[in-house]
Amino acid sequence: MGQAPLFDRDELVASLRRDGVHVPSSAQVGWFGNTPDLASRLGELVRSGVKTATASLLWAWEAEDAPAPRAGDVEIVVDWAGRYLALIETTHVRIVPFRDVEAAFAHDEGEGDRSLDHWRRVHWLYFSAECRALGLRPTEDMPVVCQRFRLVHASPRASGSPNQAS
Repeated sequence: MGQAPLFDRDELVASLRRDGVHVPSSAQVGWFGNTPDLASRLGELVRSGVKTATASLLWAWEAEDAPAPRAGDVEIVVDWAGRYLALIETTHVRIVPFRDVEAAFAHDEGEGDRSLDHWRRVHWLYFSAECRALGLRPTEDMPVVCQRFRLVHASPRASGSPNQAS
């Protein structure tokens, strides 16, 4: 898993506000994936509007004693270097067993060929690694947080902050 991205939340918020982007004081900073490459690839899918959903393992949220996402949550999406990519708002959250994730949700995640088969393959591997780290065994019943979101604002440049020169 490694280290998390480094970022200065206050500077990200200030930079966005200077550019006229409304950022609620409750906005959190986050990224997608657990590696620099994955954070960049998935973050770019969010920035471009292709990715409008994401899945996470409820057990991971519980292990961190953190609340699962909720409708109305706002997040500043960054890449692994902490550069701003997008501002998103969660619109819907549903927790379902792994086996019950639907094809439409897999499509909206925007990854690979956007099929349910692809989604199941890559997420089984990802969640299995998370389960091992938590001392749990992955099952078809493991609870998956299916989160849908809307793109509120996107960085005008791939992997760049709003004020970063090209």
